Amino acid sequence: MNKDTNNKSPLITEVITTGDGTVSLYRPDIDETYHSRHGAVQESLHVFIRSGLELLVEKKEVHVLEVGLGTALNAFLTLLKAEESGVKIFYTSLETYPLPYEVWSQVTYPSNEREQESFNAIHEAKWNEWEEITPFFSIRKLEASAFTVELEAESFDLMYYDAFGPRAQSEMWSVDLFARLTRLMKPQSTWVTYCAKGQVRRDLESCGWVMERIPGPPGKREMLRGTKK
Repeated sequence: MNKDTNNKSPLITEVITTGDGTVSLYRPDIDETYHSRHGAVQESLHVFIRSGLELLVEKKEVHVLEVGLGTALNAFLTLLKAEESGVKIFYTSLETYPLPYEVWSQVTYPSNEREQESFNAIHEAKWNEWEEITPFFSIRKLEASAFTVELEAESFDLMYYDAFGPRAQSEMWSVDLFARLTRLMKPQSTWVTYCAKGQVRRDLESCGWVMERIPGPPGKREMLRGTKK
């Protein structure tokens, strides 16, 4: 998840096991986990892959913008879906607190050696430039804030909005930031987030999104998905 805060401090995390048996990280300084305690992988699959990316796999290529990279679980699952579907993914992820090797190496999701190589390659990819991980998946990891990053307008088909929740990181859920990010998205693009708060829905609607509440992942009744007008 994106780690934009007004007062940066050394990133301290703890590895936790979630309800589906997969691992995540916990930030004690803001009392937040990187993924749902009910299940890290099942949450990411439901919110970002099944509710977002799978709507676009009929395209020859999809440009994804993620806020933010975190453990790279969303990126890894997107890579697997790209390989399965044959759609070419160009994946841009914003992250202001990149995880060091000693942390991300403890967070394992792959089920075989080939997947492990791809997961490692995502983390080991150079920052701030494009790298091809597989013929179907290229990633550009930007060590940058969503508030200041400069990207081409209307260049993305799909937004993975995966910031920490409004309680811990309210500045990441402001209408001003939503408006800034909206300009980067193509007409008829898709925005998905685990958050279902009414204010978030209304603010995104004010930025030009047609929003809907849809069933959330295990442990969460609803989530939000939007289509840009």
